[in-house]
Amino acid sequence: MKKQNYSGPLALLTSLFFMWGFITCMNDILIPYLKGVFELSATQALFVQSAFFGAYFIGSLIYFLISSSSGDPIAKIGYKNGIIIGLLISAFGCSLFFVAANVQVYGIFLSALFVLGLGFTMLQIAANPFVSLLGSEESASSRLNLAQGFNSLGTTVAPIIGGFLIFTYFAQNNEGADAVVIPYLSLAAILLVLAVFIKLAKLPNFQNNETIEPGIQALKFPNLSRGMISIFAYVGGEVAIGSVLILFLSQKNIAGLEEAEASIYLAFYWGGLMIGRFMGAISLSTAIKGVSKYISMFLVSLVVALLLIFVSLYDLKTGTQIKEFEEVVPFFIFVAANFVAFILGRGLAGRTLAVFSACVVVLIFITIFTEGQIAMWSIIGVGIFNSIMWSNIFTLAIKGLGKFTSQGSSLLVMMVAGGGLVPALQGLVIDHVNMKISFFIPMICYLYLFYYGIQGYKTIDELKKTVK
Repeated sequence: MKKQNYSGPLALLTSLFFMWGFITCMNDILIPYLKGVFELSATQALFVQSAFFGAYFIGSLIYFLISSSSGDPIAKIGYKNGIIIGLLISAFGCSLFFVAANVQVYGIFLSALFVLGLGFTMLQIAANPFVSLLGSEESASSRLNLAQGFNSLGTTVAPIIGGFLIFTYFAQNNEGADAVVIPYLSLAAILLVLAVFIKLAKLPNFQNNETIEPGIQALKFPNLSRGMISIFAYVGGEVAIGSVLILFLSQKNIAGLEEAEASIYLAFYWGGLMIGRFMGAISLSTAIKGVSKYISMFLVSLVVALLLIFVSLYDLKTGTQIKEFEEVVPFFIFVAANFVAFILGRGLAGRTLAVFSACVVVLIFITIFTEGQIAMWSIIGVGIFNSIMWSNIFTLAIKGLGKFTSQGSSLLVMMVAGGGLVPALQGLVIDHVNMKISFFIPMICYLYLFYYGIQGYKTIDELKKTVK
């Protein structure tokens, strides 16, 4: 029998991952921008993330309740229609920025972000399993890491392009919050075009006949319940650091950068995820083995890092070089350290998660107790070690769930709400204590991930063997 080629559908779906990565990271640009426009405190400004990621929790909760009582909605309407619905909701959320900018009300901006988050929730629920089905089960993790690599490409270019458009290009001729109107209306148009492409595309029609039983049966599995906390902690810690990074780099004792320049370094934080995820896709691939796998990982990481650095050196408006290569060379230290971390992980999901989490804890510790370039690059370096955490946690959490896998997956997506709550908590510490101390909040998150990678991921059967 001829093997089905899903390269076309996979390429189309990776464009979705890119777009929601791009738009998600635009929140990190909105936070300092809206903070200045509406004269907000750090806590108030970080409500941007609370509104956006809170939608993930509420949207996933609604989806879970429906699936528990009436069956999986995606199984009824299909993955393709689920993705189209998610794109339409997301486009509507982007278009609400036009209304919010015209009435100049911060609450309407938060409402627009909430709607946008609801659309992305539907995309996450539909697109992630769809990607895993486009090929063999053995290479599913590799495909998901590849798709997430393009998601990270979106988060990488968003600070550069978004920072330029909002802080520089449109800010010159617009007052108040008007500088966000054209960028977000453009994003709405792109999402609508993608919805049309998905509608017209000939995508495989996978049937899911599994019936999810009433009740929260999946929580009987300890690796899932602890995995839910891990997803909450991972997304919360990652988003919290990205959310305050521009504010942190603008401090005089750190780098004293202007917001537009600081947004360039934010690209390195999110770009680290891109590099690590592409490396992870190769590491988990069944097509490349032995020494060739490590050579491929090294070459890919080097090429992507060089491209990221090249893009960051030039001003988008004038095309002139704005930074010297020597200023961003420290980034290569973290690329090399990430490569070593992969080797230490030995391709084991739990062990690799523990190694990467430990590296993050050390980097945050250095950030808290140092200043200047050391503190600056230490916190930026956290990004590259965040790379494989989502896929590793997700894989470990649903292991052995059997017929409860779909239910468990919806519970895990629900925990993305950590991206709304942890940044808000860090904002409170910033307002009432100081910026440095606030980084203990994400550090606690990563300490839990270290525990999950060492012990918390074990299934009931694995725990029984340990006792014996």
